[in-house]
Amino acid sequence: MARRTDIRLLPAPAAGTTQQLLIHRFGPESVIPESPTGRKAYIQASLHADETPGMLVAHHLLRLLQAAEAGGEVTGQIVLVPYANPIGLAQFLDHTQLGRYEFALSGGNFNRNWPDLAALAGDRVETRLTDDAASNVATIRSVFRSVLNDIVPQRALQALRLILAREACDADLVLDLHCDDLALPHLFLIPQHWPQAQDLAAELGVDAVLLAEDSGGNSFDEAFSTPWLRLAERFPYAPIPPACEAATVELRGWMDVSDLQAEADARAIFRTLQRRGYIAGQPGARPKPRCDATELTATDSVKSPVAGVVVYAVAPGDRVKIGDLICEIVDPAATDPTQARTAVTAGTDGLILSVRSHRFVTQGMSLAKIVGRTPLPHRSGYLLED
Repeated sequence: MARRTDIRLLPAPAAGTTQQLLIHRFGPESVIPESPTGRKAYIQASLHADETPGMLVAHHLLRLLQAAEAGGEVTGQIVLVPYANPIGLAQFLDHTQLGRYEFALSGGNFNRNWPDLAALAGDRVETRLTDDAASNVATIRSVFRSVLNDIVPQRALQALRLILAREACDADLVLDLHCDDLALPHLFLIPQHWPQAQDLAAELGVDAVLLAEDSGGNSFDEAFSTPWLRLAERFPYAPIPPACEAATVELRGWMDVSDLQAEADARAIFRTLQRRGYIAGQPGARPKPRCDATELTATDSVKSPVAGVVVYAVAPGDRVKIGDLICEIVDPAATDPTQARTAVTAGTDGLILSVRSHRFVTQGMSLAKIVGRTPLPHRSGYLLED
């Protein structure tokens, strides 16, 4: 079966311009759910277009998938989108790429407010559910495709979201490749997919797995994993499993871009696909996981109380206890140097997962993430960072 590459054009943002997506497809044209190999994996990179590591990982993964296809080893359906956001890729200002938020109209985060599939599909699936879980999964995926196909995009951002959502909505496995600022590798998942995702976490060597059923932002991964939970809650009489294992994969920090690391990450994803039955062959012994999963509500997002220059006392990978110094904020306008520094301390015991690279901050900006084990009272509702 030959590799296929689709080119999808977005509505032109201006006369004389075009933007397009590439979608690489491997394996069978369609999958048969009842078959042992009747599974679909969807992988995309750089939805936040200024987060570059995922694109280089996709470059190396494409080569591995092409070789597997040529050898007749691709047994499931695999879809790879090497750059998920051409809109953001084109957003440069004064030589700096700003691909996290849309410039044109909304100013919104590209990885927030994805379609609510449970709300869109609920009424349509209600009369079609049975007491057979596999049949319900097939029905729900069909309705997901149908409701998304019914939406007519009004502008380029909505068109982009619909293209990506239509590709991911019927997948068994969704990997959304991102990165943090200066950070260790980590995953975001819903709790229902742990520990089954332990193989992915072990292969990628992540230092944290953060679990939340609903982190509050309707991010891309949760747009495809959480609807299964919501439909199961709405229709308790019908068996509805959490049929889409979707993960946000944070590939360290935005400066961690090298062929050596990207190829290792691509091979880790490739071996995971082998273990899951999408690709034939032996992936070898599974590495030992570097961490267990923890609730996202136990991860503290440390905010700056004042504006100023950040001087860190910690780095990603350090472990801290409550009260330990995280950093000091230096007020450059202070006339008395002895009064210029504001100390910021840890509010929980845990692992320093990330810090920021740009060292001047305003009040309320994120300074660090600390992965703890005890849920924090102030961590509820909206759990993400914009």
